[in-house]
Amino acid sequence: MSESIFIGGGGEGYAEPQSLLLGYANRHGLIAGATGTGKTVTLQILAEGFSAAGVPVFVSDIKGDLSGLGAAGSEGFKLHEAFTKRAETIGLDLAYRAFPVTFWDLFGKQGHPIRTTVAEMGPLLISRLLELTEAQEGILNIAFRVADEEGLPLLDLKDLQSMLVWLGENRADLSLRYGNVSTASIGAIQRRLLVLENQGGAGLFGEPALDLDDMMLIDADGRGRINILAADTLMSSPRLYATFLLWMLSELFETLPEVGDPDKPKLVFFFDEAHLLFDDAPKALVDKVEQVARLIRSKGVGVYFCTQNPADVPEDILGQLGNRVQHALRAFTAKDRKDLKLAAQTYRDNPRFSTEDAIREVGVGEAVTSMLVRKGIPGVVERTLIRPPSSQLGPLDVATRAALIGMSPVAGKYDTVVDRDSAHEVLTRRAEKAAAEAEAAERAEEEAEAREREYRTARRYEGTRVSRSSSRSRKDDSIGSAIGKVVIKELKGTTGRRIVRGILGGLFKGR
Repeated sequence: MSESIFIGGGGEGYAEPQSLLLGYANRHGLIAGATGTGKTVTLQILAEGFSAAGVPVFVSDIKGDLSGLGAAGSEGFKLHEAFTKRAETIGLDLAYRAFPVTFWDLFGKQGHPIRTTVAEMGPLLISRLLELTEAQEGILNIAFRVADEEGLPLLDLKDLQSMLVWLGENRADLSLRYGNVSTASIGAIQRRLLVLENQGGAGLFGEPALDLDDMMLIDADGRGRINILAADTLMSSPRLYATFLLWMLSELFETLPEVGDPDKPKLVFFFDEAHLLFDDAPKALVDKVEQVARLIRSKGVGVYFCTQNPADVPEDILGQLGNRVQHALRAFTAKDRKDLKLAAQTYRDNPRFSTEDAIREVGVGEAVTSMLVRKGIPGVVERTLIRPPSSQLGPLDVATRAALIGMSPVAGKYDTVVDRDSAHEVLTRRAEKAAAEAEAAERAEEEAEAREREYRTARRYEGTRVSRSSSRSRKDDSIGSAIGKVVIKELKGTTGRRIVRGILGGLFKGR
């Protein structure tokens, strides 16, 4: 098996054949360039190369074009002659073939449903997803903390909503322990959850949750499966898209064991439209991404950011991206020219040409490339003709896609939602039990009052018939009656209220 992935090359004025060494593929990478310059094809040929090398791939399909990885290219399509000519120019024996793909979709329409639980995503990412303020994020952290302490599983959105209601009902006690728990903040979170539901985000949370092993499958021929997330609809909720991908990256980091420097990655993760991850992101989140990017390579995972401009990626993270394919950047404004100059400065100079000029001049299907070479040193920047893909260029038809979904190794595994006993159900039962106890206490009080009325009525009738000789007995009875009145009065007074208050106070305390 080859130790590298062929990227491209060129004829006169271009580089020698350019390849990405599999041993350094987990050192991460960058695919950048303006719209229409060829980023999607570059992403497609890299996914093909990793799959052929036995490396599973995860990629989000923003425009639907990457679904073509599941079908072989064809001599009949309109760019065949251009691709054949390019293959001859760069010395590639072009053979069309399909690759093993698994389709996923958060909405369950164009692929297998993909879910996680509220607890797995955690308060930091959910706060980012809901665009919460610092105070509201604090409330969310309290909800997660109390859920852990009370043994209340947070699996789906209704669990989180029920937990927030519980916080509101018990805010006085919780405020003494955790700080101010305001109803205004709780209400704001509930409204954001409603917006998320209206955007279809509720489908992201629940069970069966995604098993990450299903993202790392190898087919019978030893090729890594290419996991394609349908993201065309998802992009209408960009924060949901970015948060989900960041959760996946974080889960891989937390779950996978250390492997050091493997001969090839265990998984390669492409983060398309990477600027969405960092737009308006709080520093705590950016710091987390930087930490994950720095450490996840030791878990055998390579992360490749795809974006229009390298400036979209924070400098500390950009410095960790060793393998780079830079398509053309436009420079019409002063800011564009500044970004172009900064992008050129991140490459190792080639004395044969100006990197800044090359980034401005390369055409569609061409790029400025720099791959890590032996000992992980950045290679000299080169102008490169990107190789044509072996799989179909453009989206699959609906019937072919449906057939591939039906033949998937995870077909049927995630189709049926499982709604097991969790926070919502537990809190509902506690509320029902408390309500029943309160109703029973109220009935007992009413029955006691009724018995008192009957007793008084009976005493009045008895008094008309009893002779004076029974005065001593009446005196004793009046003493008993007085005691009974005191008891009934106490039940109707503070003690009775304490009983009822104790029941309601124990509404969500598992009594």
